Amino acid sequence: MGNNERRVALVTGASRGIGRAIAKRLASDGHHVVLVARDQSRLDEVLSEIEADGGVGESRACDLGDPASLEAMMESVLSDRGRLDVLVNNAGINRDGLILRMSDEDFDEVLAVNLRATFITCRAVARSMMRGRWGRIINISSVTGLVGNPGQANYAAAKAGMVGMTKTLAKELGSKGITANVVAPGFIETDMTEAMSSEILAEAAKRLPLRRLGRPEEIAHAVAYLASEDAGYVTGQVLTVDGGMVC
Repeated sequence: MGNNERRVALVTGASRGIGRAIAKRLASDGHHVVLVARDQSRLDEVLSEIEADGGVGESRACDLGDPASLEAMMESVLSDRGRLDVLVNNAGINRDGLILRMSDEDFDEVLAVNLRATFITCRAVARSMMRGRWGRIINISSVTGLVGNPGQANYAAAKAGMVGMTKTLAKELGSKGITANVVAPGFIETDMTEAMSSEILAEAAKRLPLRRLGRPEEIAHAVAYLASEDAGYVTGQVLTVDGGMVC
């Protein structure tokens, strides 16, 4: 596949962890990958790794919590690239706390980045994908959005909202050849889990049927499948990649 024929994939939260793994995998599968996150220097590091492996892409620094900046960035990408074929909404933040102590600001900030930004990017790509009569929307939720978790009312609400939004998109856009699916990770080895104590992580792993935490690359494998031609008849689904946590 020549460069002019590469499908274009945009990945938010691509500067580290799961997003980084997804971006690298899609690049290795032949996509032109647009890396989006707040930290330009970290994005450039990931882009350098992609290019060293023979892939192609570009980086776009953006504050996903700022609707105007996000909309402007999406318009710029669509103008420059001409289209977006694959959208992966992976960016997310957490501001944990029991609901009795959770501030309005902590609730709103998490929903702004984790849910509203997903709405803005999906709305931005829908028309382009409809024109091309092909598209893959893949939203990275969490098992927390499926079963809840103490201290994460804001995070769980946002991630559950992503599921409902994605199922609606699947119904609205399916007739145009566009699929919309969710990947819901469990405990994955990322910066977020590294902040937890080793005792808590060990105890969490013991409760999983597979007895270990997942790797970012294992989420990337699931995304790569949903982004492929092979998943053309899969839409509106939630694929849990969680070591059996919610089985």
